Amino acid sequence: MKLILLGAPGAGKGTQAEIICDKFGIPAISTGNIIREALKNGTEMGLQAKSYMDAGSLVPDEVVIGIIKERLAKDDCQNGFILDGFPRTVPQAEALDEMKIEIDKVIDIEVSDEDITARLSGRRVCEKCGASYHVEHKPPKTEGVCDRDGGRLIIRKDDEPATIRDRLNVYHQQTEPLKDYYAKAGKLAVVKGAGTVEETTARTLKALEA
Repeated sequence: MKLILLGAPGAGKGTQAEIICDKFGIPAISTGNIIREALKNGTEMGLQAKSYMDAGSLVPDEVVIGIIKERLAKDDCQNGFILDGFPRTVPQAEALDEMKIEIDKVIDIEVSDEDITARLSGRRVCEKCGASYHVEHKPPKTEGVCDRDGGRLIIRKDDEPATIRDRLNVYHQQTEPLKDYYAKAGKLAVVKGAGTVEETTARTLKALEA
């Protein structure tokens, strides 16, 4: 099963990716986490991406496409994968098609801008592994500490209010057109992201079965 998750920043794609990953035994590939890991390790790619991430803008296509191509070539992707954060533009989707990778379904998690802003204000991320939590909707077992590796939970710069607005504007202008792109290909399924994580998960799994 080869899937793509779409949705504005803060729509809950990461959580849904983890759940689908566990259920179907396929890797969840988050472009954002890969880039942040490169930044943490001080790679040239990470440094190039830093200015774009800090401003809430998209990382250039040539950087992202190279990362994805290398990742999908690994053995754990042979039976399927979930892409979370790629493609983010129509040219990236076209590049994915050019790689001869046949996507089975594209799930779009729909959440209003107002709800997204409220969600992101409470988000916390592990500085070690990148795992995502929320002070209300997905709290860690111990406040401020990652359940996975005990890493410190932090507020990312791109979750600050001004940056959130910029990120949503970028999404609507550059990423939202992907819905039409995949709808025309007959692969798009829209899932309402309102309510609890469990409710969204139920709708997501139902869409996968359709």
